[in-house]
Amino acid sequence: MSDEQESPRGGKRGERLVTALDRRLPVASAGKEFLRKAFPDHWSFLLGELALYSLMVLVLTGVFLTFFFHPDMAERPYAGSYLPLRGTMTSEAYASVLHISYDVRGGLLVRQVHHWAALVFVAALGVHLLRIFFTGAFRRPREVNWTIGVTLFLFSLLEGFCGYSLPDDLLSGTGLRTSQGIVLSIPVVGTYASFFIFGGQYPGHEIIPRLYVTHILLVPGLLLALVTVHLFFVIHHKHTQWALPGRTNRNVVGKPLVPQYAAKSTGLFFVLAGVLTLMGALFQINPIWEFGPYRTDHVSLDAQPDWYVGYLEGALRLMPGAETNFAGHTIVWDVFLPGVVLPAVMFLILYSYPFFERWITGPGPEQHLCDRPRNQPTRTALGAAAVSAYGVLLLTGGQDVLAYVFRLPVEWLTYAFRSALFVVPFVTYHATKRACLGLQAADRRRLLAGGDTGEVRRTAAGGYEEARTLLSREEAYRIMVRDTPRPRAHGTEAWRWFHKHRLRNALSRWYFGRSVELPVGAWERRRVEFVRAGPGEAPGEADES
Repeated sequence: MSDEQESPRGGKRGERLVTALDRRLPVASAGKEFLRKAFPDHWSFLLGELALYSLMVLVLTGVFLTFFFHPDMAERPYAGSYLPLRGTMTSEAYASVLHISYDVRGGLLVRQVHHWAALVFVAALGVHLLRIFFTGAFRRPREVNWTIGVTLFLFSLLEGFCGYSLPDDLLSGTGLRTSQGIVLSIPVVGTYASFFIFGGQYPGHEIIPRLYVTHILLVPGLLLALVTVHLFFVIHHKHTQWALPGRTNRNVVGKPLVPQYAAKSTGLFFVLAGVLTLMGALFQINPIWEFGPYRTDHVSLDAQPDWYVGYLEGALRLMPGAETNFAGHTIVWDVFLPGVVLPAVMFLILYSYPFFERWITGPGPEQHLCDRPRNQPTRTALGAAAVSAYGVLLLTGGQDVLAYVFRLPVEWLTYAFRSALFVVPFVTYHATKRACLGLQAADRRRLLAGGDTGEVRRTAAGGYEEARTLLSREEAYRIMVRDTPRPRAHGTEAWRWFHKHRLRNALSRWYFGRSVELPVGAWERRRVEFVRAGPGEAPGEADES
């Protein structure tokens, strides 16, 4: 029988199969709805995709590297292609990384692309979290997705540290020794935890195989599972969007997934992959042959970890020496506080922040419109202060390099950075809050007087003034549609014998007490309430609490 005679029958068979599958699972309807999902057309929403595509590059390059890496700490004389280390005792892990770099075709390129992709992945994920924080995209109903994102960030740090430690070179070994000291500083259980992690006395022979399994199996599985759940929530809750005409708290306006957004997103993947490949080819990173194999009695000069854990290195260097003997246990405060308490507090704040803001805001509708950072001055100031504190700690992590380059005493830099850790965030907080209020005042002036035209006109009195023009509809809409919760006063009514919620009300006054009122009339106010009304609410009846 000819192909022309077989194709109709084959087509009918395929049609029957699709029909049978669709009767049991709503594939066609769900697929059609998913393919027409609207994605906001703004560059800031691509930060999450950069993290996703960096993860894809990491998986692809990581699969290649697993074929050649040997996670073994057994030592033998090196007999590979790198002549300066010939005859040196090295572990199998270190020798295999040298083999990848010098003997495997394209091995050094893939290894450096893998390392650069790891840095870009963590950076994109961190900036994506900052974008969500500063625009208020973590608010109801996205609190759970925010916690998933923070967990992704936490696991990405763990994944990066495990991969950083695998080559068993002197630089990564120094970081591994630091991590063991942090584990030992945990009161009571630190010694037991160190023996469990390292399989006995440090460094033992188990840590590299355990880090390898964690790096290629356990953490990647958790990352992929969390990414899947995160994307499911994004599809379920829809994207947030910036306030523009036609966009309200009850709809999503953007480009459909197919074909517009898919084409742009696919192009972004190939551009990112190309840039990472160029970085791997042109910019050297982690040259382990210069560091040499790890020895417990040696330490690498100018040793700094990758940037995403550099703040931890800086905190350890800033903390004054202090320890306490209690009930037969020694608490090493200069390691325990910066190495254990600081990261724990940081992630506790990240996890709890959406619930804290909702607690001081009070009940309200779902929020699907992004905040302009200037319209939430306290939140923006807190975020800027946290970023500045991280910057101080990151610089402190390289204080020895700074002292050498600028010919300064290390002690002077230590005292300067200790002061800066308190002064810089304080100044940053107040400067940022003042800047946000100033930008709000500038928006008010623009609504009253109009926008700049760049022209100067002569008045009838002989003077000169700048010509102004009315704002465009889009610009006026963007300024007026904003979320301005009022400070809570619930529980402090005059008729109550006892005033409740004093702490929450005080925090609410501090958080929302200062803002610049916009010159809007009753009609504009009703329109803003209509736009900001949550899903399922009657227009004009938005909660004002």
